[in-house]
Amino acid sequence: MKASEIRKTFLKYFEDNGHTIVHSSSLIPKNDPTLLFTNAGMVQFKDVFLGVDKRPYTRATSCQKCVRAGGKHNDLEIVGHTGRHHTFFEMLGNFSFGDYFKHEAINFGWELLTEIFKLPKSKLWVTIFKDDDEAFHIWRAEIGLPSERIIRMGENDNFWAMGDTGPCGPCSEIVIDQGEAFSCGKPSCAVGCDCDRYLELWNLVFMQYERDSLGNLTPLPKPSIDTGMGLERITAVLQGVNSNYETDLLRGIISSVEERTGKPYGENPSSDVSMRVIADHSRAVTFLISDGVFPSNEGRGYVLRRILRRAVRHSRALGIREPFLSSLTDQVWSIMGEAYPDLEERLSFVKEVVSNEEERFFETIDRGLELLNLEVEKHIGEKILPGEVAFKLYDTYGFPIDLTEDIARESGLIVDYPEFEKEMEKQRERSRQAWKGLGEEGLVPLYKEFTSGGLIVNFTGYERTKDIGRITAIIKDGRLVDSASEGERVELITDRTPFYGEAGGQVGDRGIIEGESGYAEVVDTKKPLLTLIIHQVSIKKGTLWVGDNVELRVDERHRYGAKTHHTTTHMLHAVLREVLGTHVRQAGSLVAPERLRFDFTHFSSIDDNTVCRIEDIINNRVRCDDRVITQVDVPYEEAIKSGATAIFEEKYGDRVRVVSIGEYSKELCGGTHLHTTGEVGLFKLVGETASSAGVRRIEAFAGESAWRFIRKQEETLIEASNILRVNQSDLISRLKRMVEENEKLKKELESFKDKVMGEKSKSILDNVKEIKGIKVLSAQVSDVGPDELRKIWDEIREKLKPGLAVLGSGSDGKAYILVGVTKDLSKRFHAGNIVKELATLIDGAGGGKPDMAQAGGNKPEKLEEALRKIFEIVSRILQ
Repeated sequence: MKASEIRKTFLKYFEDNGHTIVHSSSLIPKNDPTLLFTNAGMVQFKDVFLGVDKRPYTRATSCQKCVRAGGKHNDLEIVGHTGRHHTFFEMLGNFSFGDYFKHEAINFGWELLTEIFKLPKSKLWVTIFKDDDEAFHIWRAEIGLPSERIIRMGENDNFWAMGDTGPCGPCSEIVIDQGEAFSCGKPSCAVGCDCDRYLELWNLVFMQYERDSLGNLTPLPKPSIDTGMGLERITAVLQGVNSNYETDLLRGIISSVEERTGKPYGENPSSDVSMRVIADHSRAVTFLISDGVFPSNEGRGYVLRRILRRAVRHSRALGIREPFLSSLTDQVWSIMGEAYPDLEERLSFVKEVVSNEEERFFETIDRGLELLNLEVEKHIGEKILPGEVAFKLYDTYGFPIDLTEDIARESGLIVDYPEFEKEMEKQRERSRQAWKGLGEEGLVPLYKEFTSGGLIVNFTGYERTKDIGRITAIIKDGRLVDSASEGERVELITDRTPFYGEAGGQVGDRGIIEGESGYAEVVDTKKPLLTLIIHQVSIKKGTLWVGDNVELRVDERHRYGAKTHHTTTHMLHAVLREVLGTHVRQAGSLVAPERLRFDFTHFSSIDDNTVCRIEDIINNRVRCDDRVITQVDVPYEEAIKSGATAIFEEKYGDRVRVVSIGEYSKELCGGTHLHTTGEVGLFKLVGETASSAGVRRIEAFAGESAWRFIRKQEETLIEASNILRVNQSDLISRLKRMVEENEKLKKELESFKDKVMGEKSKSILDNVKEIKGIKVLSAQVSDVGPDELRKIWDEIREKLKPGLAVLGSGSDGKAYILVGVTKDLSKRFHAGNIVKELATLIDGAGGGKPDMAQAGGNKPEKLEEALRKIFEIVSRILQ
């Protein structure tokens, strides 16, 4: 039987016996943060066993894809060295949720193996838990298995528990004796031996107890069944081959490796290990990436990177010096595609991720291996490879620690793991320090890690504003998480999206992302790297999980406004170059749904007539309804030669998108645009200012925003006409008359104030006192400000020689002080120093030149004290 037939036969048998066939869940466990990967068939039913989840069936059967390459269940280092260990495998299972129990489970297992699969009964053995007399009775009395082939074993081997507390129970394993040829040859070889003679086929778990925190066991009211049988193992047995790698599940992949290397499998033990590693790891890599795991330096992504790079290392051991693993994904699909049809639609993406990771590793592997081999030779006598070396290989050359351990072990060395961990902790601390205060930019290393691992987002927003995608990553507070729930603000990455990520000046889209278990509001969309689009979302309801299929809906009004202003920006750029000259170059822009801002190189302001001319040309072209034509996938050099304008600050790939409008505009642009200029409707330039040296800034509205701006202006015009009680046609002439009248009144007022100041100046001179021949004036002037104080000083300065004055005023809750010193005394009395001393009394500060200084403060009630202080200061200086 082919493996595909065995899989179907198993599921069909249990379906015929009242079980519901349940499709395999993702390799990323949805409801179990304690697990790196789905590693058993029961994982997707865990909440059902715990009573948290209810299903419309009480009997289920499945063929579950599993990975054991991290955490508690980790077979990675063994893979390749035996014929039965794997990182990726399929688990056949049948489950009862409080329905049937031991009797049915044992009978189902025996019947399927002996009657359907036709395994010889004489070669089958079973193990049971040492105290499980019930299971012994069923195997002995009902099945008829001889007592000597029913082996009682201890808790470590035959008692299963979901955790320290919770459902648990004894288990019974069905074992096949494969004969002397598979034996280790030891006299003690028997059931339970680690060799392949007595091969464990099927584990039947009898969940019948609840264990509490004290270790007490209480019988469950509704005992359940959880069984698991590796598809690879049962296939090897039924196909009569010596190892899982010789079955049709894996032999085809090995054949591809043989073809590529020219080395036959089965002739060289060392080469055989490498071929098995490559065959196994190619399956693990293909399915992990397909389910949304991407190479990175933490969590699941790190395990994937370890698997992938271990396979690359073994391909090099076979003489392959270029990326090869990505080509094996086709072989994996051809073998597994029928059982897992979703693999086909993700295959090209998987290949791209694998290829990128291979190429990245190939850039450094030679130098890393050279260093490692030198260090191995250096420390061969010590039997210990320094952890510092292992860290350098990890940090500089991308060698996962287990890869270094693998190579070191082959030469009889052990890596100093504690020292390696110490170096890793130092690096983590450096990273923590480096990330402080970086804000959103601190995430860039994580984003780059995604893309280097092959995570690429397919943007579909040029053609549509709605699409279906799959969540490939969720980021919260700079870390990858599996899910996000109501109230949380996170970043979502999907494999495809119609949402435009902020780039080229155009703001990111907003909208909704909705899945079966929840939905999120997209508040912004970013594009930190060329191939990566990040949705910044607020979860509004339920929970979204990595791996969920979701509907992505762009806010079309928001998008249309941005499109309108983006197309208008291209038109504006072209017109500025026509009107002002070809020296004009874009120096920055903002393209938002409600407005545009355009910075450009130009060295002088633009007069009103030119502004009107620019506006008129653009609106004429709007009325011409010119086509907006987009060319995609154009080689960059070809686009530039054709006359397309590139923006200096933007980053472009080797192939670009060119947007042309009529005969006057051609730019490299990844933004969204209208189909014709007529859709702009209206353009209104509302501001022209300096942005920086040699750069001018224009602000403008287009489309609906322009119309709203004009409507607002009209409302303002109506309001002004009503206030002045004139017709709109007479408004300008009326305003001119009002301005003229206002200027006349201002002049009259100034003249009057000068006359008053003159009078005040004469009167305050009556307050002059003499100290040792120096005239000192201290006077408070009511209701004047700093400017008026300066005018008074100018009036009295010549009349005060040689002398100095302190003038103060309180106005609007503030205190003002001016200190003036005639030129002939400015070397002895520094006005700036004096005013600073006085300012402290009015709770203020000040300063100035030696001959005149001013201060302001918040305590006008202290002004008199400050004015009196001048006499003390002068006396002190004259001592």
